[in-house]
Amino acid sequence: MSRPQPQKRATVHDIAAAAGVSRGTVSRVLNGGYVSAEARAAIEAAITEVGYVPNNAARALKMRRSQAVAFVTLEPHSLFLDDPNIGSIMLGANAALSLADHQMVSLVVESSRDTERVARYLSGGFVDGAIVVSARTQDPIIKVISDLSLPAAFVGHPPELDRTIPFVGIDNVGSARAITEHLLTGGRRRIGMIAAALDRDSGIDRLAGFRAALGPLFDEEMVADVPHYDYGSGVKGMRELLERDRSVDGVFAASDAIAAGALEALREAGRSVPGDVGVVGFDDSTWAVRCQPQLTTVHQPAKEIGSCAAQLVLRQLRGEHPDPGGQLLPTPLVLRDSA
Repeated sequence: MSRPQPQKRATVHDIAAAAGVSRGTVSRVLNGGYVSAEARAAIEAAITEVGYVPNNAARALKMRRSQAVAFVTLEPHSLFLDDPNIGSIMLGANAALSLADHQMVSLVVESSRDTERVARYLSGGFVDGAIVVSARTQDPIIKVISDLSLPAAFVGHPPELDRTIPFVGIDNVGSARAITEHLLTGGRRRIGMIAAALDRDSGIDRLAGFRAALGPLFDEEMVADVPHYDYGSGVKGMRELLERDRSVDGVFAASDAIAAGALEALREAGRSVPGDVGVVGFDDSTWAVRCQPQLTTVHQPAKEIGSCAAQLVLRQLRGEHPDPGGQLLPTPLVLRDSA
């Protein structure tokens, strides 16, 4: 049995022949130029008749634009799927790009091999710009973006990154200080922190806010350093804190997923929440309302952050020059039952 042949794509020549006009007249209609009403009607009827679909790839090549923006996540693949905060940032970015008729291309960087592959992709002209999430200092992907002068925006603001690239984020120091002060106001005095991602600005800043809130009560031994903002890190970090000091009565978890893991470890240890230990998280993600008890946390406007980052890239593509400084969005506390 012979394999069916693919249908031939209709061209401008086919439209011109069906409408009885020249190729130039068809091109003027397709590119928004002026032709008579009679010619336009004939060409529009011919487009329907021959089933013409614009070749956007060819048009992008001619305009040297791909109409695509990369969403680059510098996180492990498992965290990319497990962290609802990253997902919400992505959805916010995608919604803004879609309204501007741009496609979002998701690129996850976990290994050095990923870094090389993504660097080649960005250098190949496949995207017009990039939104970068979870950037670390001296990351080679950041150097590629800077060297290409690729329109870009950071989610977050590591201090050593290219200051000519705008960013959008939150006040992690102030937010962490406020949520820790809430534990202090509730009478907690032996407060620990499960601190994650201390190789990037969000983790460093949340630890700084925790330290500032505690002042003379701060004890380095009451900080459990874990690698990622995930559930497993919360279980591990809480077990470490309990091993170091069974009298811990308050815990600031650097994300809601970490807080959920901490609750599990506390249940294992026979400690009640909030009776024996007050637990607070960060993000106000779906983890916060799935937990029992539900989490007191910091609301991070993830979708708005993604949307703002996309808008910063789109402005650059329109030839505008956004402030190289940053845009910080508000992060109110959300009080629930865990503290």
